[in-house]
Amino acid sequence: MKNDPPELLPFLTRLRTGIWLVGISSWLFGITDRTIACFADGYLSAIDIVQLATASFFFVSWLFLKPFSIRA
Repeated sequence: MKNDPPELLPFLTRLRTGIWLVGISSWLFGITDRTIACFADGYLSAIDIVQLATASFFFVSWLFLKPFSIRA
């Protein structure tokens, strides 16, 4: 990345941040969808709890992957 043109660095930073933000909205949609599907039948099964816990774990993991800004 040290040999990249200077105008490429801000673009890559915006691209990483944009992908990260799209991922956040996707995970929130997925967790919301799973929650509605789990409660649609009126009770929680063990499979439902495992699916919600897994989706929540991956969402929190995604939050920790927040890109850092690159300074030229």
